[in-house]
Amino acid sequence: MTNAGRDSTLISMDQPIDSLVERILDSYKQLGGINHLEGPNLPSQQSVARIVEDLQSLIFPGFRAEENLDLASMRYAIGEKVVAVSRALAVEVEKSLRYNCRIMKDCDRHQDCRGEAQEIVGELLSMIPEIRRKVSLDVEAANRGDPAARSQEEVILSYPGVEAIMVHRIAHELWVRGVAMIPRMMSEHIHGKTGIDIHPGAQIGDSFFIDHGTGVVIGETTVIGANVKLYQGVTLGALSVQKELANKKRHPTLEDEVTIYAGATILGGGTVVGRGSVIGGNVWLVESVPPNSRIYHQPTQVQKGQRVER
Repeated sequence: MTNAGRDSTLISMDQPIDSLVERILDSYKQLGGINHLEGPNLPSQQSVARIVEDLQSLIFPGFRAEENLDLASMRYAIGEKVVAVSRALAVEVEKSLRYNCRIMKDCDRHQDCRGEAQEIVGELLSMIPEIRRKVSLDVEAANRGDPAARSQEEVILSYPGVEAIMVHRIAHELWVRGVAMIPRMMSEHIHGKTGIDIHPGAQIGDSFFIDHGTGVVIGETTVIGANVKLYQGVTLGALSVQKELANKKRHPTLEDEVTIYAGATILGGGTVVGRGSVIGGNVWLVESVPPNSRIYHQPTQVQKGQRVER
């Protein structure tokens, strides 16, 4: 379309373009919902998504991109990736810290948000070997727990539950260090990709396996032990969503060796599923059960009709 065509389109509108722009600007003032025009910007979604991918490639080099790695180039490639992640993440963490200072008003971080951001990022990167250990156990649990799995490499490349828990283990390290927004952005990035929603505050033990995964929800104050297995559609949620309870334990605890089948809903901060228990599909559970329990949903009886001859 020519400039003349565009101008005539604007002129033919019911209201002049200047008036429309003023109304939009007024809505920004009244409703907010924009990044800060004064002071530091908020963390960038696009940058955080790229950082997540780079961190994943540090955990499993060669699996997330077309990287031709060999022993001779490995040290250089990993070093280059660490430097790139360190720089990019430090920028976003600093934005997060400055945002917190702005909203808290009496924050004591004003003096050196940049230095604190660099320290936090350094701590996270120093945890990469430990995160790799944990994620390797998650991969092993998936390979061991799913008869359809043919190899650990297949699990790494194709299991959404493994990718979701990998990103969670990264995000959780930032969460426990008091970084705002970025851990949630990481968890929502992978939520959109896998359909698995894990709050970065959730505490999850070793050898965790989410089979299939779509629709799984794990709340902020959930505590999960070792060797736990969840199927699709499981919700570990809160009995109440009142804002006043934000700092209370609102989500359940699963002890070691628990299995929860598809569609089960377990609610409440005081609800504990004892070690070795099995919770069947579609169960609604709001109270604790002792170790080695077997809890099953009782379906409505189905009346079978007589066979019709044709």
